[in-house]
Amino acid sequence: MNNTPSLSQALQERQHTIQRLFANPVRLLAPMEGLTDPLMRQILTQIASDLGRPYDWSVSEFIRVTQHVLPAHVFYKYVPELHHDAKTASGTPIHIQLLGSEAQLMAENAAYACELGAPAIDINFGCPAKTVNSHRGGSVLLDEPEVMYEIISAVRQAVPAHLPVSAKIRLGYTDTSRMDDIKAAIAASGADWLTIHARTKTQGYKPPAYWDKIQNFNTLDIPVIANGEIWKSEHAQNCMAQSGTTHLMLGRGAVTRPDLVAQLNTDSSKNLENTATLLWQDLITHQIKFLEGAAKSDVVLVGRYKQWLAMLTKGYSEAKTVWDDIKREKNKAVIIKALQASVA
Repeated sequence: MNNTPSLSQALQERQHTIQRLFANPVRLLAPMEGLTDPLMRQILTQIASDLGRPYDWSVSEFIRVTQHVLPAHVFYKYVPELHHDAKTASGTPIHIQLLGSEAQLMAENAAYACELGAPAIDINFGCPAKTVNSHRGGSVLLDEPEVMYEIISAVRQAVPAHLPVSAKIRLGYTDTSRMDDIKAAIAASGADWLTIHARTKTQGYKPPAYWDKIQNFNTLDIPVIANGEIWKSEHAQNCMAQSGTTHLMLGRGAVTRPDLVAQLNTDSSKNLENTATLLWQDLITHQIKFLEGAAKSDVVLVGRYKQWLAMLTKGYSEAKTVWDDIKREKNKAVIIKALQASVA
């Protein structure tokens, strides 16, 4: 007896999955190259879970697709959560993000990622890095909506029908003149939802984010997620009001204030905030866990930690004191002692 689900059953299952995922306003942890790596995902998702407002899911750093189907060890390197049902230790699902420009190759890699256990595939059309764009990847493809369509539709056809495929974009490459073409490509491609960083590639990460322009995509018959320049609850309120969507992806703000996700009010009509906050003394434990995490070497780990601590100085006054004490320090044990002393 054949127990393989029919195509119609698989499509129905995917639709139910999407309805379940977006039944309430979603809060996602953004994919940030060189920042939200597996160790950082582990820490940030654990904090969110401990505060009672876990992320609905997180998206991996992009996996670059160039010339062939990547071997399993590459996927496991970027997403070791695949060994654990594609979830962090706190239970947050991890969707795999791919970046590339060859539709068939992207499709083959997406299919293989799903064989390895990916619960969903996200396609990167937003990365502004010059090295990525110069190799025809990321946001440069926003100037080629027809290629975006080819990639998404090929991935959609290759990925098992019951699993979602999404895309992440910016408002455009050098400007917003092709927004309608981009929207049409997304609409025709079969993408299950869309995340929009509310700036062009040229605008980079410089404030402000143009949340109001996200409204142009709300006529799509799929959920739209807003991203960009959300550092505190007030920004989230303004973003939801201006973008016309209640679904948010948090990036650098979530790294600077790991409790941000627990402070966001889902009802933009009420000026209320969740009182779940993470005090500096409670964050110390997580920072030490980060410093004791897996890395190629202590040099790499200390460098990554200093990157995080520098960002924490924007969210915690205590972080500035520690930063001044250890910014030239290379010994991990000395840094841990400085952290412990900051709450002595």
